[in-house]
Amino acid sequence: MKTKERLQTTLDRLPYGPEGMPEDQKVSKKLPEGVRSRELYEDIVRIAGPSFVELLLTQLTSMVDLMMVGSMGGTENLEMGTQALAAVGLTTQPKFLLMAAFVSMNTGVTALVARNRGRGDQEKANLVVRQGLLFTFWATVLMSILGVVFARPMVIFMGSTEETVTIWATQYLQIQMAGFLTMALTSTITASLRAVGDSKTCMIYNMIANGVNVCFNWLLIYGNLGFPALGVAGASIATVIGQFVAFAIAISVILKGNGFLKLEFRKGFKPDRGVLGDILNIGLPAMVEQLLMRAGIIIYAKTVASLGTVAYATHQVCMNIQALSFMTGQAFAVSATTLMGQSLGKRRYDMAQAYTSRTRTVGFLFSLILAAIFVLFGGNIVGLYNSNPEIIRIGGHIMLIVAFLQPFQSSQFIVAGGLRGAGDTRTTAMITFVTVLLVRPVFAIILIRMGLGLYGAWYALAADQLLRSALVLARYQSGKWKTIRLRNEV
Repeated sequence: MKTKERLQTTLDRLPYGPEGMPEDQKVSKKLPEGVRSRELYEDIVRIAGPSFVELLLTQLTSMVDLMMVGSMGGTENLEMGTQALAAVGLTTQPKFLLMAAFVSMNTGVTALVARNRGRGDQEKANLVVRQGLLFTFWATVLMSILGVVFARPMVIFMGSTEETVTIWATQYLQIQMAGFLTMALTSTITASLRAVGDSKTCMIYNMIANGVNVCFNWLLIYGNLGFPALGVAGASIATVIGQFVAFAIAISVILKGNGFLKLEFRKGFKPDRGVLGDILNIGLPAMVEQLLMRAGIIIYAKTVASLGTVAYATHQVCMNIQALSFMTGQAFAVSATTLMGQSLGKRRYDMAQAYTSRTRTVGFLFSLILAAIFVLFGGNIVGLYNSNPEIIRIGGHIMLIVAFLQPFQSSQFIVAGGLRGAGDTRTTAMITFVTVLLVRPVFAIILIRMGLGLYGAWYALAADQLLRSALVLARYQSGKWKTIRLRNEV
C-alpha cells in the first residue's frame, strides 16, 4: 500500500461539518449515515499498530539497556550492577525535565498538523512543521548546554550519596545532553508524521535505531570485539548513536515527502507569529504540565532515593517495567490525538467522539493482557535486571500494583491524548498539578514515614494514577473540549 493511501481514513469521504456545533453532535453517540463501526476500528488500529510496535520495541530496548547495565560485575559483584542501575535511574528525571520544552511544543505541532490534515491544507501543515523544527532547534541547544554544565549538580540533587554512582550518573547524563539535538528534532518530525496518520514510517526508523542501540550496548558496555569497556558511559554513547541514526532516516523521509508532508528548505524557517502563537497556545500549558509532572516526580524520586541504593535500584527496575505498560496507552493515544485533531479540523464532532470511545475499548483489552502478564510473571521479569534476591522479592510484589493499574492507566493515556488533539492542554496541566505535584509526593512522604518503605511509595503512585484517570475522564465527558478554537483556524 502506498504511503498516500495509508493516510486515508473514514473521515476523508465525509463532508465538512457546518460552522458552529450542530445540536445532534453535542451528545449523540450515533455514527454518521453510511459509516460502520468496523471502519473506525480499522482506522484506529492502522495508526496505533505501528506506534504500538515502535513504542514497545523502544521500551524493550530501554529495558535491555538497563538489564545490560545491571549485569555489570556479574554474580561475583552484585554491588556493581546495583550501583549501575541506580546511576542510570538518577539521570532519568533530569533528562525528562530538560526535554519538557520541545516535548510540550510537539503537542502543539501534532494538534495543528492534524487539524490541517483534516482540512486538507498541505501548505499550512508544512508551515507548522517548519515552525516546530525551528522552535525545537533553539530550545534544545539551550537545554543541551545546561544539561552538560549542570549534570553533576543535578545528579547530586536527585539524591546520589555514593561517589561511584555520582560519577557514573554524571557521565551518562552529559553524554545524553551532548547528543540531545538529534533526538529532539527527530521527535518533532515523528509528531508531525503521526499527526497525518503516518505512524508506520516512524516505526521503521525507530526500530532501526533501537537495533543499532542494542548492538553498540554490547560493544561499548562490556568491550566486545576490541571496543573499549566503558560501562555506564558506553550505554549512553550507544543510545546517542541510535538516536543519530533515527534522525538521519527521519530527516531524509520528510525531505522526500510522505504524500502530505514535505520539508522544503527553500521556503525558509523565518518565524511565523501566527503559527508559533498557536503552537505556544497549545504547547505552553502542556509545558507547564510537563514541568509540574517532573517537579512532582523529582520530589517523589528523591523521597524513594532516601530509602537507600538497593530500594532505589528496585524502584528503578519497577518503573522501567511499568513504562513498558505505558506503551499500550501511549500507542492508542497517538490514534486518539491524530483522529481527534483531524475530526475537529473537519468540524466532525460526532466522529471525534466515536473515534475516542472505540480507542478506549481497544486499549482496555490490551491492558488486561498486560495485567495478566505482570501478575503471573512479574517477579521473573524483575529478575532479568539483577539477581539480588531482595530486589526480586520486593519488585515482584510491586508488580502486582502495576498490574492493578493497567486498565485505569490505559484509559487515562487515551482520553488525555484525545484532549490534547483538541488543544485542551490547560485542563490536563491542572490535573497534573493536583495529582503528580501534590497527591503522589505527599502521600509517598507520609506512607514512607509510616514505615511502609518502598511499598508506601508505590501506594502513593497508585493513588495518583487512579485520581488522574477519574479527573481526565470527567473532563472529556463534560464536552468542553468541543468549544476550543485556534486563532488561525479558517
